[in-house]
Amino acid sequence: MWQSFVRSTDHSTIYHDARWKEIIEGNFKHQLYFLTCSDSDKKIAGLMPLVHLNSRLFGSFTTSMPWFNYGGPLATDLATEESLMQQAAELSKKLGCSHMEIRETRGRTGWQSSQRKISMILPLPDDDSTLDASLGSKLRAQVNKARKNGLRVQFGGIEKLNEFYKVFSHNMRDLGTPVYGKKWFRDILESFPDEAFIAVASLNGTPLAAGFLLGHKDKLEIPWASSIRRTNHLGANMLMYRAILDEAINRGYEFFDFGRSTREAATHRFKKQWGAKEHDLHWHYWTHDGYALPELNPDNPKFKLAIKLWQCMPVAITRMIGPPVARNLP
Repeated sequence: MWQSFVRSTDHSTIYHDARWKEIIEGNFKHQLYFLTCSDSDKKIAGLMPLVHLNSRLFGSFTTSMPWFNYGGPLATDLATEESLMQQAAELSKKLGCSHMEIRETRGRTGWQSSQRKISMILPLPDDDSTLDASLGSKLRAQVNKARKNGLRVQFGGIEKLNEFYKVFSHNMRDLGTPVYGKKWFRDILESFPDEAFIAVASLNGTPLAAGFLLGHKDKLEIPWASSIRRTNHLGANMLMYRAILDEAINRGYEFFDFGRSTREAATHRFKKQWGAKEHDLHWHYWTHDGYALPELNPDNPKFKLAIKLWQCMPVAITRMIGPPVARNLP
């Protein structure tokens, strides 16, 4: 019933899918609760996945959905959505949490909120030639330069995982951010064989940029993308994104989601040049006894030293010690 409701409800996301429970609990050891509301016929009228994260480093809190941009209540009407929000807050209080964070694309009244982030979404044309004509001459030149440099882009599943993880873990070290374990991505690929795939841009067999993609209904999203910074002048990242947009059109998607950004940050400007439009992200909160809103993000000054130290570590070390930390970062 849960899966059927997700498939049939217009504004559902892939993160409402029940398959995440086994992936999250198996990899991160955090419990994912399925909250539901039923109608008079005892059929599901609304649902919400809610993950309880609990660690010595970051404390106890709930999120829908952590590690991703979207989540929150999925229902047939606003009253049911509000009932699910209240249910989630009561569960969070019962679990002894400091706060609850609900990640949504729509605002709601009566809850503390933050609009610090935006998502960047590009409506896709019906064919690649129309897309190419819509891109600026400067962007097209950068893509053509990458092709002339001999770069190639390939798509695949688990057979591309090692290449993706090599680039991704290297970039996460450079950012000073703990990396997820490779098994996390393998389990997603295996659990979502029709929705998940990988893009890799390489030069003479060496991966220089990589992206992990998830499709749901009419939208393709790239929740994780990375490139090797020292080779960015070759244009691997530009060529990869251009190939991904072509692939999205060929697969019949109508929108491409570049992921979340902070306004006017470098990532925001990169996504904007492709024609992507800004969409506000509304993150709603319940806090225990009026606690301040959480700041578990790299912009928090208290993490500045830890980030700098992480950036100095060998990549191989971060691959070993990163996953136990990353699982607790929402």
